[in-house]
Amino acid sequence: MTTVLALLPLLLVLGLLASGRASALVAGLAGLAATLAASAVIVTQQQGGAALAGLFLRETSAGLWLSWHVIAIIAAGMFFYRCQQARGAAANGATLEANPRRLWAVCFLLAPFAESVTGFGVGYIIALAALRRLGLGGMSALLLGLYSQSLVPWGALATGTTVGATLAGLTPNELGLSSALLQIPIHAMYLGLYWRFAREAGFATTAAQKLDDALWTVLLLGLVWLANRYTDVEIAGAAPTAFLLAVRFWRDERPDVARLKSALHANAPYVALTLALCATRLVPPLRDFLKPLWSMRPFENQPAFAPLYAPGFWLVSIGVIVVWLARAPLGRVLAETGKGAWRSCAVTLLFVVMAEFYVGSGMAQTIAEALRAVAGRDAAASVPLFAAVGGFLTGGGSAANAMLMPMVTALARAIAVDPAWIAAIQNSVCTNLTMLSPIRVSMGAAILALSTSDAVLYRRAWPLALPPLLTGIAAVLVLLASS
Repeated sequence: MTTVLALLPLLLVLGLLASGRASALVAGLAGLAATLAASAVIVTQQQGGAALAGLFLRETSAGLWLSWHVIAIIAAGMFFYRCQQARGAAANGATLEANPRRLWAVCFLLAPFAESVTGFGVGYIIALAALRRLGLGGMSALLLGLYSQSLVPWGALATGTTVGATLAGLTPNELGLSSALLQIPIHAMYLGLYWRFAREAGFATTAAQKLDDALWTVLLLGLVWLANRYTDVEIAGAAPTAFLLAVRFWRDERPDVARLKSALHANAPYVALTLALCATRLVPPLRDFLKPLWSMRPFENQPAFAPLYAPGFWLVSIGVIVVWLARAPLGRVLAETGKGAWRSCAVTLLFVVMAEFYVGSGMAQTIAEALRAVAGRDAAASVPLFAAVGGFLTGGGSAANAMLMPMVTALARAIAVDPAWIAAIQNSVCTNLTMLSPIRVSMGAAILALSTSDAVLYRRAWPLALPPLLTGIAAVLVLLASS
């Protein structure tokens, strides 16, 4: 009976999302309500009614605090994007000559960089705009635009990875580093699919160009790994892509002074943000001064929040300067930000608080023990499948990790498999599968004004699910064989 109660909220959320009749917000509300009810029954049975008040206060407070770290970046990232939009024509570039080099840079550098900085599908919007400048539209643009999500474990300054790491009892850098290793085979398969999609879009990719693409992909993944190893996970996606974008622009465009100034002017907010984030994390005196300054950490097992070190501070500060220089109405930008960000903030809050109750009430451990009893160590094979479903349905790493990370790490401990690697598999698979979520695909179809049915869209796009799924399953098999 206890296992059924523990499973019901999770199955309710998955069922509502899979039905297509409920939004992530509605599913989150229903899931949290069901979780509160189930945890109340379970805790009362096991510990008595007197323990309920303490459980409610403790887990609600912890969930609110962890949610705040994500919400601060969601709202600040959306504000930064709206500020960039307020610049108008200054932020838009002219139509470019289409060639395979530019296409690779858009798909693997420009769009993932934008998603790393802002997140929540903004990189997809920027990718589609850039692909249109290359003369692409229709189904080809939709498919290639999805590559904006190819580094999404570090999307929105790694909010999903940060949430997952906290719930798994790891540091964000530990989870980021193992996720970066899993991203190597995922990206290798992404690249093979990219060449196929590019060919179908009319971009003939020669053997020499494929070698060039492969070498730059290796360089990108190497820099992502190094960034996770030696800097904060927050900039481990943004810094490498920004650096390689600059190098590629210099190599491929050979800009004169006028073109270089024009490019810097168009991308000035992103350049300033990247420099600010890198400086605060890579320059020891500045980092050591800002990180502890006014730092708050009310929970020992939760990350600290330092206002002037947090990415949101720099997103907002640079955004305000952009609005001021553009002489745009700040009130309108704030209204657009609130309209665009409130739903993602609410969904994050609901799922993170739900996850905290799953851990605090022991429901995650109950489900893990039930899976172990039914399937033994083979239950680990369910982790990539759960992760894929979570990422696909929620469309965000924060919500998917909040929903599933407590359960899969509890399962790992129950079957004596390394919880850190199980957490990395959960994080990598769920975040990469967000690229195929109905939220992303419908957004692309709306922007491109595609009248094609969802069935036709997914018939073309479904191979993009294979790289993370196959990598996750292979990683589980390796873990089972080696432990």
